[in-house]
Amino acid sequence: MNCPVCQSDNPSDHLFCHQCGEALQTAAPISVSSTVMNETVIAKPGLRQTVMEILDGSPDQFLSKYCEWLITVVVLVNCSAVILDSVPEVHAEFKDFFHELEFWSVMFFTLEYILRVWSLGAKFSDSAWKGRRGYIFSPFGLVDFFATMPYYMHVFFPTLDLRILRVLRLLRILKLSKYNSALQDLFSAVYSERRAFGSAAFLLLIATIVSASLMHFAEGHAQPEQFGTIPHAIYWAIVTITSGYGNIEPVTKGGEIVALLTGFLGVCMAAIMTGIVASAFSNQLSRKKSAYKAQLLHVLADGVVTDAERETLKRLQAQFRLSDKEVQTMLDQAQGKLK
Repeated sequence: MNCPVCQSDNPSDHLFCHQCGEALQTAAPISVSSTVMNETVIAKPGLRQTVMEILDGSPDQFLSKYCEWLITVVVLVNCSAVILDSVPEVHAEFKDFFHELEFWSVMFFTLEYILRVWSLGAKFSDSAWKGRRGYIFSPFGLVDFFATMPYYMHVFFPTLDLRILRVLRLLRILKLSKYNSALQDLFSAVYSERRAFGSAAFLLLIATIVSASLMHFAEGHAQPEQFGTIPHAIYWAIVTITSGYGNIEPVTKGGEIVALLTGFLGVCMAAIMTGIVASAFSNQLSRKKSAYKAQLLHVLADGVVTDAERETLKRLQAQFRLSDKEVQTMLDQAQGKLK
């Protein structure tokens, strides 16, 4: 079922979204028939199901952890090679090695992409292409696609600017976000606080326009090249508010006063934005823990924990990146409430 907030797909036995922790409106308790069916699927998975679980990091597959580490190492080695290859001296000495590394890395990422597309056909029993289509056009699917595209673009279009291809190759670092929920938590936190960010952005817009207008009035005649028009001054205001220094020294007393006020506004805006992000990120982590605790209480309510329910809790723990110590603490608290 789809989450009403982040639209991510969730198993039918989840009470809360595995991405953002929001309550699922159509969540239902696990029935006996579904439990038997899940136990049957877990007991005898097909090859396609097994490959999908390994690539998705299922706790049921011991190879999933090794697969995750393998992909992480390959991505880090590739990104390091791209960075070092941009140094002319290093490129001149090791260009053959970098070319060979890029070739085998592309073969590795291409095989991974093909296996993901093929195996995700087992995600939905009614339509194989439903799962494949969902992956191909998902953010992770697009990242996996663009991880291999630069090499093939250079093969078919050898006149392309290598700097653009190098930047595209560095996008492979985004593949690591699949194995760490920190970036996903940040996006979900920002989305959940989008109204607060909108208000802060509106204040930033007002501060930028007012500062640019005042600086144009104070420095326009003294420095016409930098502040002769308000659009030129807007660039200075944005840089000053975001970094604290606009790289242009005012030469008039009025300009110095405006620069001081703009710098102070920048500190205030940075504090507001930092507070919003920190609060939203903390709330996001709290929601995940609350979602896991609620699912745990639901499982322990009848006093019997089936294999399917245990698998659900294990899967949620892996998705929420909760440590065994945190889970044990929640389990003790849940058992204390049920006594």
